Amino acid sequence: MSWATPLVKRGPWWQVCATVSAPAAQRVAELMERLFRSSAVQCTRPNDHRTEISVYVRRVAQGGTNALPAFKRELAALHLPGCATTPGRVRLRRVRPENWGESWKRHFRPLTFGPGLLVKPTWSRRRARTGQAVVVLDPGLSFGTGQHPTTAFCLEQLTAFRPTSGTASALDIGTGSGILAIAAAKLGYAPVEAFDLDAAAIRIARANARRNGVSRVVRVAKQDLTRLPTRPDRHYDVICANLTDDLLLAEAHRIVARLAPGGRLIVAGILRRQFPSIRRFYERLGFRLSWQQSKLGWRSAVLVLAAPAISAQSKGCPPTIERGLRRRV
Repeated sequence: MSWATPLVKRGPWWQVCATVSAPAAQRVAELMERLFRSSAVQCTRPNDHRTEISVYVRRVAQGGTNALPAFKRELAALHLPGCATTPGRVRLRRVRPENWGESWKRHFRPLTFGPGLLVKPTWSRRRARTGQAVVVLDPGLSFGTGQHPTTAFCLEQLTAFRPTSGTASALDIGTGSGILAIAAAKLGYAPVEAFDLDAAAIRIARANARRNGVSRVVRVAKQDLTRLPTRPDRHYDVICANLTDDLLLAEAHRIVARLAPGGRLIVAGILRRQFPSIRRFYERLGFRLSWQQSKLGWRSAVLVLAAPAISAQSKGCPPTIERGLRRRV
């Protein structure tokens, strides 16, 4: 769940900040958003690869309940393999209202992805180079501004594969803020479709598409990946699947069914230790690894469908996953 970024005019505000390992950042951000009902800001420190996650709230107490002790308890109980959360590094400080706007500007600066794409907030005066596509996006979701390494990888690959002649279609699974779908449309992909299970994310993605003038190219829908038909009406040249490893395995048949022969599947959101099993699984489905990258504990990759898609069951999928596939089909 995500909430719109609050606007501060008067009165004191508070910053709740937690320092965690990079692979744990998204889970902790979701926990903070749920308890404090405010969007989380992530900032990764380059020197030690740890991530500071902050929320800004008018009151630490929400609905008469002090959320800070509850956050510390749940953070201490959040056990992710290989993702130490250092619950002792939770800080609370008062923020002067006049510094609010500048604090956003310090954290969210223009980002470039290859020579072809610029992502910037509305307050930036950065000008694009000749031939460079521009996406304008303000912070409002913890996941979806291009700051996170998995999102950045997807943007880099969309830029690298941008169509130079003819057309190429794209699908963004779990769109969040809509940044990947919007970038694809700006880079020349068409048609572009995106979906998410979160109704709030759908509203924000559609608003961002309108702001960037691509609402006629990008179709955003509320969909559940686990309930999509296994025989789709359309196939896509590029699919972005910035998903957790369990979804990439359990819903592989639904993802692969939507990829055109020779198409590229961009996978991200995978912890480094989980990637070998993802790679082996998709290679059994007819994919070959084209490119991979590791950053801050995450591994992302481009997989190319080199052969006709084969059902997961017929390729000896792990028993637990195979049973899951049979339940959902």
